[in-house]
Amino acid sequence: MTDVLRRGRASLAFSFLVQGVAFALLVTRIPGIQDRYGVSDGMLPVFLAAVPILAGIGSVSTERLVRRVSPSRVLRWSQPVVLLALLAVGAGRQTAVLALALAAFGLAVGALDASMNMLGVSLQRAYGRSIMLSLHAAYSLGGIVGASLAWVGAHYGLALWVSYLPVVLVLLPAALVGSRWYVDGEAQAPVEKGTGAGQGGGLKWLLPLCLVMTVAYIGDSTVSNWSAKYLQDVLGSSEQMATVPYNVYMVTTLLGRTVGDVGVRRFGAVAVVRAGALVAAAGFAVVAVAPGAWVGMLGFTLLGLGLCVLVPQTFAAAGRRADETGRPGASDAAVARLNVFNYVGFLVGSPLVGALGDAWSYRGAMLVPMVLVLVTLVHARSFAPGADRYGGGHERPRTADVGRSSNGL
Repeated sequence: MTDVLRRGRASLAFSFLVQGVAFALLVTRIPGIQDRYGVSDGMLPVFLAAVPILAGIGSVSTERLVRRVSPSRVLRWSQPVVLLALLAVGAGRQTAVLALALAAFGLAVGALDASMNMLGVSLQRAYGRSIMLSLHAAYSLGGIVGASLAWVGAHYGLALWVSYLPVVLVLLPAALVGSRWYVDGEAQAPVEKGTGAGQGGGLKWLLPLCLVMTVAYIGDSTVSNWSAKYLQDVLGSSEQMATVPYNVYMVTTLLGRTVGDVGVRRFGAVAVVRAGALVAAAGFAVVAVAPGAWVGMLGFTLLGLGLCVLVPQTFAAAGRRADETGRPGASDAAVARLNVFNYVGFLVGSPLVGALGDAWSYRGAMLVPMVLVLVTLVHARSFAPGADRYGGGHERPRTADVGRSSNGL
């Protein structure tokens, strides 16, 4: 059974990595996509907003779908759709093709994100200790790889399909082979009466975690969409130097998630989330008052180290608290609904900072996500329902929680 769990963890981590590569290849080549299809500056935000909106629909649909089929099956077939949709984006010519490809990409990404995190939560339950941060570290690594490949394609003026085709040819069969070892949850943990914070009341207990997820992605989208402009226009850096902050952010996110599980096991999820929120707030403060580009990059470095723990731990907390309800399927439903607020934060963050920057100042705009991320401190106790089984607690994992391989389902 240990071998089953190890193979399940490795295969799921690879899926996180593949998703990071695919998403980075899409978002970092947006100027090239715009040029290929002749999309106007006015229409571009419509196309970009459609992806997270459809992803939210895909995530909600996955909540219903997993009542009939296992999350491993949803992930097994949604990941190829994402990769093929990416290739279609690079190979098409007409705007209608772009619209259909992005629609397929968005819906499949929603199903993929939800099912990946469902499997991550159930696998962590089987392990009996924190592993979610390491899984999301694989996503960060994939993002770095994808962004690097996109840079190569842009640098050498390669057509989009030339950049995308080799990636799809390598990753698609590898993902299908790896999907044989996904691990689905076998059974929910027994519930101790009086300890389930999520008992009763539907999923109202999920609302604080939804807020934290939204805030985390407002911060993340602020970095991904505004770091280069901020460094160049506000802090006076060169165009080349302005590309550095996002790369630094991704690297520090990877490093923070790689070691973060150790911190959760030793100090508990609540302490790690509080520390992450404080570090992230400090990062925004440094960015807002930075006198020059190098100090600004220090702020973006702190943001990577702080924000990186929030999303994985929010998914993990949702799974733990859902288990306490004692209702079959509660964990999967909670993860699917929580995942929607990933896209809400992404949709809100970039326009919010842009509007505040134009109406007020970009330095002042950076203080808004700083204040929002501090809201996490108010809801930090939501990360420690009942016994903190997966991080910092003393309760031993239950053998009933051990999963089974999806191979042969």
